[in-house]
Amino acid sequence: MPFIRVKASCEITAGQEIELKKHFGKAIKFVPGKSEEYLLLVFEDQCHLWLRGENDSPIAYVEAAIFGGENHYGYDRFTSEITRAFTEVLGIQPDRVYIKYEDITAWGVAGRFIDRKMWR
Repeated sequence: MPFIRVKASCEITAGQEIELKKHFGKAIKFVPGKSEEYLLLVFEDQCHLWLRGENDSPIAYVEAAIFGGENHYGYDRFTSEITRAFTEVLGIQPDRVYIKYEDITAWGVAGRFIDRKMWR
């Protein structure tokens, strides 16, 4: 299950959140075996983010945790699509969008424990 947490220094309206969700749903398909069906999202707006000692322009920090993606296939296209979404929807410049990736090796959902070693 992919999990994406967004921290943005600007406000994210309900309409913008829906637009970002649509972009993220398309972007996750670039990662083999992943789809919007299992995508979990969190949006945190108006965060106090600083970049290069300043906070006068919008910034986005994204954490993308992906189960079973240790080879990082499709991450380049995923990164491009996510960055483009922030520029189109929130006006955040590409050099102000940072994405941190986390490889999930084990996950629990619906009362089940899922380990990457057993999942293959």
